[in-house]
Amino acid sequence: MQVIRQRRSTEKEQITLLGRRVGRRTALVTACITVALGVTGTAVASTQQFGTQQVGQVTSKGQVVADDQYIDPYGARTVINDGKIMSSTVSPDGSTLAAAVTDGDAALVIMDLKTGQVKQKVGTNAADTLRISSASVGQEGPTYSPDGKQLWLGQSDGYTKFTVNADGTLANPVAVSIPAVGAAHALVGAAVFSADGSTVYAAVNGQNKVVAIDAATGTVKQTWTTGTAPRGIVLVGSKLYVSNEGGRPAKPGETTINSYGTNVPANPETGASTTGTVSVINTADASAAVGTIDVGLHPTAVYAKNGTVFVTNTADNNVSVISTDRDKVVQTIATQPWPEASVGYEPNAVTLTDDGHLLVTLGRANAVAVYKYTDAHEPASYVGLLPTDYFPAEITTVGKQVVVSNTRGIDARRPTTAAGHGTHDTTSSLTQFTLPSDKVIRSYTSKVFQQNGWTNNDVKVAHGSKAKAVPVPKRIGDPSTIKHVFLLVKENRTYDQVFGDMPQGNGDPSVTQFGANVTPNQHALASQFGLYDNFYDVGTNSAEGHNWLTQSDNPEYTESSAGEYTRSYDTENDVLGHQKTGFIWTGAEAAGQSVKDYGEFQSLETKPAGATWQNLYCDAKTMQTTGSQTQYPIQTGSAIPSLNKVSVPGFPLFDTSVPDVYKEQVWQQDFEKNGPANLNMFWYSNDHTGGPANSAAQVADNDLAVGRTIDTITHSKYWKDSAIFVVEDDSQAGLDHVDGHRAPIQIISPYAQHGTVDSHYYSQITMMRTIEQILGIQPMNQRDSAATPMYGAFQSKPDYTPFTAVPNKTSLTLGVSPAPTCGVDTPAAQDPAAAPAPTSAVVPAAEKSVAAQWTAWKSHQRLTGDKAVPDFANPEQMNRYTWYDSHNWSTPYPGDSKILAPNDVPGAYVPSSENDG
Repeated sequence: MQVIRQRRSTEKEQITLLGRRVGRRTALVTACITVALGVTGTAVASTQQFGTQQVGQVTSKGQVVADDQYIDPYGARTVINDGKIMSSTVSPDGSTLAAAVTDGDAALVIMDLKTGQVKQKVGTNAADTLRISSASVGQEGPTYSPDGKQLWLGQSDGYTKFTVNADGTLANPVAVSIPAVGAAHALVGAAVFSADGSTVYAAVNGQNKVVAIDAATGTVKQTWTTGTAPRGIVLVGSKLYVSNEGGRPAKPGETTINSYGTNVPANPETGASTTGTVSVINTADASAAVGTIDVGLHPTAVYAKNGTVFVTNTADNNVSVISTDRDKVVQTIATQPWPEASVGYEPNAVTLTDDGHLLVTLGRANAVAVYKYTDAHEPASYVGLLPTDYFPAEITTVGKQVVVSNTRGIDARRPTTAAGHGTHDTTSSLTQFTLPSDKVIRSYTSKVFQQNGWTNNDVKVAHGSKAKAVPVPKRIGDPSTIKHVFLLVKENRTYDQVFGDMPQGNGDPSVTQFGANVTPNQHALASQFGLYDNFYDVGTNSAEGHNWLTQSDNPEYTESSAGEYTRSYDTENDVLGHQKTGFIWTGAEAAGQSVKDYGEFQSLETKPAGATWQNLYCDAKTMQTTGSQTQYPIQTGSAIPSLNKVSVPGFPLFDTSVPDVYKEQVWQQDFEKNGPANLNMFWYSNDHTGGPANSAAQVADNDLAVGRTIDTITHSKYWKDSAIFVVEDDSQAGLDHVDGHRAPIQIISPYAQHGTVDSHYYSQITMMRTIEQILGIQPMNQRDSAATPMYGAFQSKPDYTPFTAVPNKTSLTLGVSPAPTCGVDTPAAQDPAAAPAPTSAVVPAAEKSVAAQWTAWKSHQRLTGDKAVPDFANPEQMNRYTWYDSHNWSTPYPGDSKILAPNDVPGAYVPSSENDG
């Protein structure tokens, strides 16, 4: 726990707001408030402002985080080193905060708001002061009873009810189960008590209903059907208002995409949901029909005060104001501070102060938007922004104090091992302050603009330009010398894991797992085309990482689901995980560019009988030597119609039981026959590890497949106008001495810089903005709109020297049993004086017992086969297993004194945030 008190000057960074006051509208109908979306006088900022700064570095502008932002919150900060706060609530007496957390060492923490100290940890860890059976936590809650004597924590199958002691700590956990309906677990959303405390009304998110539960017995007394994915809930008199994140039920003939067993109205191109609703339930009349109010997309938080209900429409970036007298939306408040982008701010919590200020947290902007508010029928007026920590998600007032809980706190900076950082070293934080004057709020708005890299004219669009073609144009739509972009997505490695052994860059060889002996092609590519040692993946895991690469965002739905991930993990096939502005491929098509997809963001796969790793490995060798078609055609697909249209049949998705060299042969046959598209997306995933081959062999397989792909492209007629981006989806599976988000990347093109070391701050967002700039694609949201393309990674004079793939040095069949019928892989020695690489791995006698325990553990981790799930395994255990496996069970994991059994791993008690079983 770290407590940092911060107070801000009240008269700095003055700005002028345009249209601070919006004229009153007389009609009591939806009032779309055109608030002050533009500002003047802000300092020009962009992602270029980071220079060579690193994540975690504290600068005059704030601390650098992994998604092109600075954080430097207004008020006092309390850092919580127990994982991410998914939701929080303050006790009725205002003394205590209860926070549901994940990706740390507890499921629930109880904090003293006055001291900022954690008074109690509740979870499955033996060290927790109170033990419960499950560490899963839902998107909303926890909930105190009106008298403060009970606390209910939402989990996958209902609630855990606690007694609240006089000092605010908890006791006597009791499970309140809500049975599954078929395969649908409860996955409860928010809950609210009746005024007398006798009944708990619960949004049962996974079953599209609200239930009334007897608070004393836990018995369900009544059930109402709502819209899809009910999430927020509030009680006004006898009426419940429930936000349905998935909107209304589908109508016959509508295009739909599934979400947890429910078909949701969806846009076939963007893959996003198209409705959002609030259900109105009359608890005083059991026979009354459930009413419906249309609101914006992805309604999440619901807050009530003074006869008015406020609903944050997270995907539409506004707040619906509902008059409870009429049960109608009477105005809509825009939450889009920067005029260059209409989406991506993600309002996710709201509160109203006694002096008439409406406060809305903007999760993806790290800010609180402040409005002057009189009543439901008087349009709100925008005041300005106050900076918060990383991804604010809850806001409330305690007297005159404002309390904000920030899901990601100060990023993945939790102290765990001296050896380095991992992406799961996540923090969270509270920020507290007395709301300052409107003048001070306005003065801080420019600071928020600077921290987000917002400028007034950053997204320049060309119209009929006759500009000279350059590799990365200054304006979207201007011509580029690059016509074909290849995006090769890999899995899970940090910079130090791969490049820590390259002395040219900022590496630490002590935590290198897959150096030059395992990844000779990546090392050769880095030497020829440049080494980037300050690039960051934004996400913690695959559920987040693939979203950042295809949407330039991890939508709030996925961000807030990390406490259980039962509804969905990878949201490829979940409509609620898709932003309304679409994906990189839909943007490319809108710009008139062709697209081909090879596995990326795919969600469906069927393999024929006999398609084992061994047979596919042998099949790949036959395809390479004879040019024959595969004997084992694999069928893949997507829940998103627009992705199916551009997907190349037969290319597998994530499946570690399919060699990447097989995927490369499927691609090469299509490439030779049909050529590339303008945008070509790949998923080469075996550096994830966990398949039939051992860890080093799988990373070597991935390295060889990528090397051969680049060899083919650079020796083709398309090379002269191509650019290849090789990136990890995330960097969660190991340590890095700078930051767990730091990851390897390669940019390969005749126009890419050659033979240099580039230490400028780059991220997945800046990389995707570069692809957009090259192909003339409109940015998808405020994050990539604000990003600066990687101009410095390119040169104007082309160097057409092709890349020649390097043979693998590590056997691709290490650990495979039984051996493939075509024989084991025997790499030739790269050094004539060296012996060939070993073709089998022998566990030292002293470690055979512990290795056997790990083999048993691995069999339960859903790493291979038709039911493979990316990142299903506990991250701390998976990191150890991969390290032991790749070091042939001879070296302890960095920071450990010996090789540990699975259950002895620190953090083994933490359920994987990706584990859906």
